[in-house]
Amino acid sequence: MVCFINILYILLVLFVIKQTLIAIFFYSDIRAAQKRDPAAKSFIEVLLLYQGLHALVAYRIGHAFYKMRLFFLARWLSQMARWATGIEIHPGAKIGKRFFIDHGMGVVVGETAIIGDDVLLYQGVTLGGTGIEQGKRHPTVGNNVVIGTGAKVLGNITIGDNSYIGANAVVIKDVPPNSTVVGVPGRITKQDGKKMDFSLDHIHILDPIMQSIEELQKRIDNLEKK
Repeated sequence: MVCFINILYILLVLFVIKQTLIAIFFYSDIRAAQKRDPAAKSFIEVLLLYQGLHALVAYRIGHAFYKMRLFFLARWLSQMARWATGIEIHPGAKIGKRFFIDHGMGVVVGETAIIGDDVLLYQGVTLGGTGIEQGKRHPTVGNNVVIGTGAKVLGNITIGDNSYIGANAVVIKDVPPNSTVVGVPGRITKQDGKKMDFSLDHIHILDPIMQSIEELQKRIDNLEKK
């Protein structure tokens, strides 16, 4: 019985040390989650309960192993994180500072993906490839980019800084900075050249095709009235 209690005590100490180290080394990422997720009530809540943070921690460790060419160990760690969080980040990807995955289930980030600073991904996002070619085959995502629920960004393309990818969009071409992309395939709109914000309201965005259809419908209605 004493031995069992000692084991529990050791495990508790190790757990506290682990969480303390995560809080120190991932402080900016935790604060980014608090800033962008209105459901985040406290620093401790994000630290202990957010699977996006846990997946990021596993990725950072796996990426270090990957750079040391310990590929199997790096990939094993990423698969364990996938099993635990539902988020798959290949250890070969390159991810910048203050990265946040909201909810996160079903997120996939490919091996040669490059993600800048202050990027926000929602659940179901895929940063994937389009073939079996070698070399750079996954997207490069700039700084301050938001990618909405279920969006697919595919191939060796670049998403410019401050851009917004709408929910369920499929993007297969380069996106210039300060742009909004919606639809399948993704279509680009610019919102007066202004920088996109992080209001998290990723459903109320302009769709140029729907706008054109609505304008045509209005013209048809006017002609019928005449």
